[in-house]
Amino acid sequence: MSRSPLMDLAFGYMPAQMIYVAAEIGLADALAGGPRSSEELADATGAHAPSLHRLLRGLVTLGAVEQKERDLFALTAEGQRLRADAPDSIRALVRLFCGPEVWRTWGDMAETLRTGECAWKRVTGRTSFEYFESDPELSETFNEAMAEHTRAVAPGIIQAHDFSRYGTVADLGGGDGTLLAAILRANRGPRGLLFDLPAGLAAASGVLGDVADRVEIVPGDFFDAVPGGADAYVLKSVLHDWSDAKAAAILRNVRAAMRPGARLLILEQVMPETVAPEAAGIVRNDLNMLVSTGGRERTEAGFRDLLDAAGFTGVSFTGPLPPAAYHVIEAEPAG
Repeated sequence: MSRSPLMDLAFGYMPAQMIYVAAEIGLADALAGGPRSSEELADATGAHAPSLHRLLRGLVTLGAVEQKERDLFALTAEGQRLRADAPDSIRALVRLFCGPEVWRTWGDMAETLRTGECAWKRVTGRTSFEYFESDPELSETFNEAMAEHTRAVAPGIIQAHDFSRYGTVADLGGGDGTLLAAILRANRGPRGLLFDLPAGLAAASGVLGDVADRVEIVPGDFFDAVPGGADAYVLKSVLHDWSDAKAAAILRNVRAAMRPGARLLILEQVMPETVAPEAAGIVRNDLNMLVSTGGRERTEAGFRDLLDAAGFTGVSFTGPLPPAAYHVIEAEPAG
């Protein structure tokens, strides 16, 4: 009898936790200077050397580490991405999505399927965003993870849309400003407005760096109100965090802030009406929204209905854009 490929998927929690532990203890950072023994790495990471040796062998089988000698290990090119200082680092993303909170939440998916209720709140007693706000270390990991993801998708978004035509670009829920900084570096004309909760903006001054003189940083909550005066309002990976009712509330506040001629730019993945295996990424994201936030990934029809109800018209879709199949969804205020 042949081995079912579903078996490898069912045991996928094993490599996921191997990679998570490597990221959590900073193993790749400890290997940044070149090959080291398990004893040396244990001293650097605070691990138990014999146990770490066993993990290192496991990471060899995953392609993150190579074994030079019996007890001498080095990073592979892919393993370098687990370093905190790598330009294409995925360390924070791994620490967030394979960390104990998300791990427990996905472990409670069966109850979510029975009830339709968000697992995160059931497991932790708070919504995911309330939980992040209460835990500064986890909040920092979340912000770093969002920045890592944004660095990966920003080039495709900037290439696909002409941001130079705007006087001011407002990034709503823009975190540390990674996307806004990339837009302004690629387009010398526009100014920027970065809007988020204070915790999201914590690292913004350092990230904005050379474009800081062109950016106004405004703390606030888009469920209360949105700053006026911008020519383009960007919502990247925001609406999928929320139910239709809450997403509509955000959009209505954006609509209220927009002057005639301004544009709304939603940057998100778009769920196909009929999925195939190549849609695995967005389908998994959708399930993560189901258990973690109560939000969802939306189809094109879902976005159109949401935008129409919130007072937008002229909706257009550009994408999917590499590497994560994002779309630029553009709309303007109706009336």
